[in-house]
Amino acid sequence: MPDYWKGVEELPHSECSEEWVPVSDSVSLRVLSWTPNDESLHQLEPIVMIPGWGSLFEGWKPLVEGWVARRRLLYIETREKTSARFQKKRLSAKDFSIERFSKDIVEVLAHYNLKNEFHLFSSSLGSTVLIDSLQRHEVDALSSLFVAPNEHFKLPLWSRIIIKLPLPIVVLKLMRSITLRAIERKVKEEGQRIRYRRALMEQELVRWRASARSLIAYALPKDLSKIAIPCGILAAQSDKLHAMDAAKSITERIPGAVMIEIPSNQYAHEADVLVEVEVFHASL
Repeated sequence: MPDYWKGVEELPHSECSEEWVPVSDSVSLRVLSWTPNDESLHQLEPIVMIPGWGSLFEGWKPLVEGWVARRRLLYIETREKTSARFQKKRLSAKDFSIERFSKDIVEVLAHYNLKNEFHLFSSSLGSTVLIDSLQRHEVDALSSLFVAPNEHFKLPLWSRIIIKLPLPIVVLKLMRSITLRAIERKVKEEGQRIRYRRALMEQELVRWRASARSLIAYALPKDLSKIAIPCGILAAQSDKLHAMDAAKSITERIPGAVMIEIPSNQYAHEADVLVEVEVFHASL
């Protein structure tokens, strides 16, 4: 079986490097970095990409493959993912707070000596973390595009109860199977179903539970008026896992933000979405 959580991802017309970047609480995060072979493109501002909760690179590969031939790109895997390396054995919800995620991003950007001369692109949890960070002025950039940001992380009552209980791994595996069936009933897009199925089966379950315990208690602040960079929110009416109403609400609360409706959530993972991305960047 393939190991989705390590290995250099070689893509056409670019060179890739892989690094585990240490952050301040003895955790190391996997970061992939691509540089276009065309040296004339090196002067363009890079993209910093932060995917969603538990996302595998495999699901973003079509988009990244199209992008890295045009710009430098840094892909940061957040700490809930199986690729992260923890020195301590016992994990708690505190290890996965939004504030901790945000601090990680700040430290990774500092590791690569990136100030604010880059564009952000993120999805789901990654978008929520960045919106929170931008509101608190912990992260700065030239612009930010958010795919289907979560305003909060609502789960059914039964799953919230199970997440909070100190249950053994065998029960967590059962819960994962139940969650997977529920998602596959709800999601109509075949590409999105495949991505979620593969991602759920590749999660480290103790870490999955600890991060879920933290995230279910979080909601974005109502006031997002301190976000001072150009922002766009990409969302699809057909996406049943990320509410369009939440995307609209977030757009309205960020000064000057624009709503970009796309055909589907899967579309945001394909190189075709670069059309919308480049229109947005050209408008800055």
